[in-house]
Amino acid sequence: MASQLLNVSALSAGTEDKPILHGIDLAVGAGECHVLMGPNGAGKSTLGHVIMGDPAYRVTGGRIEFDGADVTELSADKRSLAGIFLSYQAPVEVPGVPLYSFLRSICQMRPELKTTARKFRARVGEIADQLELDQSFLMRELNVGFSGGEKKKIEMLQLLLLQPKLAILDETDSGLDVDALGIVSRGIQAYREQVGGALIVITHNTRILERLEVDRTHVMVHGRMVAEGPADLIADIDAHGFERFERGAGQDDASCVDCPGCPKAGDAQ
Repeated sequence: MASQLLNVSALSAGTEDKPILHGIDLAVGAGECHVLMGPNGAGKSTLGHVIMGDPAYRVTGGRIEFDGADVTELSADKRSLAGIFLSYQAPVEVPGVPLYSFLRSICQMRPELKTTARKFRARVGEIADQLELDQSFLMRELNVGFSGGEKKKIEMLQLLLLQPKLAILDETDSGLDVDALGIVSRGIQAYREQVGGALIVITHNTRILERLEVDRTHVMVHGRMVAEGPADLIADIDAHGFERFERGAGQDDASCVDCPGCPKAGDAQ
């Protein structure tokens, strides 16, 4: 059984004027792949950003433990150095910062990733080729003028280069065409095979999951975790949607919907 890497317990959070997450529990073991699904506005992306330490959100209850340490109050950069990675649904553009310089700087901050300039250049080039990314992009400003697919490839490059213990992929498949989706999927699979890190995949598109061996599936509605089950739950959602989960979340106790393999299912009645 995988040792526990991430433990989110009774987590509540939101912006200054709006509560979004309500008592979230989530445990992810080292090397596991978890999928987080739910209708639009369920709070999935917010949960990813709160785990990462995004200062736009304020934790109002509960705690986040990562790799045996309480990181609830840590800043995002310290969580990153600890081994948490977040890919953004819409990666931001950073004018004036060449991609190669950015990658070199962040790797220099990680003692285990420090290497000579020659070895670093070779490693970055190797990953770029693996992702079918023209190496000329490395000299361009970070994400400036890049297409959606190119931005996502850059994030996969960062993922494979930084080798985090936990990668949170927030709608990484959003806006990708079939070819780009295939390349990004291979990048995620390479991370699993080469790094062996844990994954939390936030998605609406089950096609990106076809190459992954999923350990657990979670469903969020209205800022609450309302269901948990094995990989089979993904096919059920694909076939029937989120309607029954939304109905269940309308109950006062927000009890879990009866899902195959869900440890809470017996308590939902």
